[in-house]
Amino acid sequence: MREEFGDGKKVRRRYVAIGDSFTEGVGDPSKVLPNGVRGWADRVAEKLAKAQPGWEYANLAVRSKRLRHIIDEQLEPALAMEPTLVTLYAGGNDILDFGTDMDALLNDYELLVARLSETGATLVLFTGFDVKVSAVLEPFKKRNTLYNQRVRDIAAKYGAVLVDYWCFDAYKDSRMWAPDRLHMSKAGHKYLAAQVLDHLNVPHKISPKEWDPPTRMSMREWERRQRRWVNDWVVPLFGRKLRGVTLGDSISPRWPEPVKVPRKGGLKKLIEDREAAQ
Repeated sequence: MREEFGDGKKVRRRYVAIGDSFTEGVGDPSKVLPNGVRGWADRVAEKLAKAQPGWEYANLAVRSKRLRHIIDEQLEPALAMEPTLVTLYAGGNDILDFGTDMDALLNDYELLVARLSETGATLVLFTGFDVKVSAVLEPFKKRNTLYNQRVRDIAAKYGAVLVDYWCFDAYKDSRMWAPDRLHMSKAGHKYLAAQVLDHLNVPHKISPKEWDPPTRMSMREWERRQRRWVNDWVVPLFGRKLRGVTLGDSISPRWPEPVKVPRKGGLKKLIEDREAAQ
């Protein structure tokens, strides 16, 4: 991370996260934090504050948002916050939509990156992981490959930090994924937080989860889990797409305004202090 100075003093440090469920923290449940989730971005904010006290943090990401929503609803608020660090992942939901024009999508993505890069903030971009969950989603693989290559090119063009999520072998373990197989589990979010912090040269003590080798399932157990996954997650997902509704329609951003992250206790401490003051 570059140092910021103004009038002989270090100026405000502000981290703004924008995007969809990936950045909101879906898959990493919390009974305390807003929207009932935590996620990698919260963890990054906490480690930034621990390494350099004074960091402020806003997270505008909302599950199910398409790129057009992120541009329309999150870009201007993010710019108004005058960030010194921005993380962006957007477009994953568009990839799973029927009839998405990938060229148009990626042109809009580049325009978004260009606007963010004009702030002078450190900008972090992500490729998408090739989630091998089922043959049901294999038709979208070509789109994901195209998306990843363009993100790499755009990151290089605008001098952004690239977290090449696609390359992380750790996510080949099913335990890094939530039950829906599309969002990271708590372990997956922790691992990604460590990767982001490493790319930013921020010290931390987040260590990879150490598991015993997975046990082999019988064919009957595998079929049972597949049926349950299709019934619980795939059918509702495509049902929502056909009805034109999303899980994010009634959800607000978790941290819509910058908050100063406590160096000790992190964001949970912030919530506890707020509740105690009421």
